[in-house]
Amino acid sequence: MRIVLADDHAIVREGLKRIVSDVADFQVVGEAADGTEVMRTVRGTDFDVLVVDLSMPGRSGMELIKLVKAEKPRVRILVLSMHQEMQYAVRAIKSGASGYLTKESAAALLEQAIRKIAGGGAYISAEVAEQLALGAMPGSDAPAHETLSDREFEVFRLLVAGEAVSDIAAKLNLSVKTVSTHKANLMQKLGLANQTELVRYALKNGLADPLG
Repeated sequence: MRIVLADDHAIVREGLKRIVSDVADFQVVGEAADGTEVMRTVRGTDFDVLVVDLSMPGRSGMELIKLVKAEKPRVRILVLSMHQEMQYAVRAIKSGASGYLTKESAAALLEQAIRKIAGGGAYISAEVAEQLALGAMPGSDAPAHETLSDREFEVFRLLVAGEAVSDIAAKLNLSVKTVSTHKANLMQKLGLANQTELVRYALKNGLADPLG
């Protein structure tokens, strides 16, 4: 099983590598520290599974998942994240990931998750599976944040984390004007007037997890 590990924290990659290396039929064939390196590795490496952090410099999150699947549709993607909230997992699966695992459970469940998705299955919690099923049903009442585009949702979570518009623009490789437009659109969709209401909404809906 050829595996690529992608996380912007070297110590996290080293920890994941140790877990993978302890499995006889697993082999780490590539590493990446940001979105650009992920795409370079994807294009230049023959592998089966990509284990990728949801939040990295450059291209990240749902956009990165879609780009990887566009390049190599057969590659299976396991997302690792600090986020517990199922909304992140639902979006990741809809974008093309095959599994979603929180970093705190990686040590115990990483091998199991990789084997499950490599075999053609999906590795998600029962709650995420239920949300995916409910979302597919006609006339389902979804919370307001589910109407956000992937890019709006990414700007949303960075705003909630206290990032300034200029910092978000640099992190996502967008112009300040574009980020400001996304911010205005998401505030309108959520019916919010200011940053305080934004944070309150995130806390109420369990969307204020730490970035990672």
